[in-house]
Amino acid sequence: MLARQRQEDIARLVRQHGSIRVSALTERFDVSHMTIRRDLEALARRGRLDKVHGGAVAAPPGGDGEPAFAEKRSRQVPAKEAIAVAAARLVTPGSAIGMTAGTTTWTLARRLLDVPDLTVVTNSVQVAQILHTGRRRTRTVVLTGGVRTPSDALVGPVAVAALRTLHVDVLFMGVHGMDARTGFSTPNPDEAETNRAMCRSARRTVVLADHTKWNATGLAGIAPLGAADTLVTDSGIDGGGRAALERGVGELIVVEPSRSAPRAVSLRPPALPRPTEGAPT
Repeated sequence: MLARQRQEDIARLVRQHGSIRVSALTERFDVSHMTIRRDLEALARRGRLDKVHGGAVAAPPGGDGEPAFAEKRSRQVPAKEAIAVAAARLVTPGSAIGMTAGTTTWTLARRLLDVPDLTVVTNSVQVAQILHTGRRRTRTVVLTGGVRTPSDALVGPVAVAALRTLHVDVLFMGVHGMDARTGFSTPNPDEAETNRAMCRSARRTVVLADHTKWNATGLAGIAPLGAADTLVTDSGIDGGGRAALERGVGELIVVEPSRSAPRAVSLRPPALPRPTEGAPT
């Protein structure tokens, strides 16, 4: 079989099953692990799938591959700005916070440049760049290290190992999808694992997700809805989604995107911070 035909068959299998392991492909096509890895790398470069440790996963719905950071940054801008304004009010001077990768957390980072004595632990190259270029010299930015994804997240064993010894007051987490049954999710299993490690390092978890994330489910689960002490979303979410989130998370904050300062409405009293031992696994 020609390499191109084998790669087309691999892409079809990944679309059908959502994910596949290198070992399964070597058995199916009777070729070496190295050959399959080269095939996966070629397909990943063409945006046909996402290459992860030990195999590959399907590209997210709606595109040929995981969208680049710049592309995702242009989506739902008013909602992300409103969410960032509300989230910034939860940050106090002198605190230590965690920030996962994503365009909503990146939008939040831009609003934290004037917070004094802030320590930020992040696995986001883009978030780190924003905070590093700010004028304040009292800010400390800790970048986890790891393998870089198309969305500029650093993931994998290096990132997870770094997070084991770090502890933050509040984690701000962006997600690919949120659903009453599947909870919070992302297309990349390595990113899901890294996000779970971020949750374990935090006393309180705040999820930032605009309304388009509701009823979307990525390949890899991060945590159930109940893992969120606070969730900040926008008023575009439908009534059923709002009710499900109000039942599922500790505190729901709904913001109204507008050209002026967004108004945040809390639908539940703030939840008490969880101890580190009770963080989601």
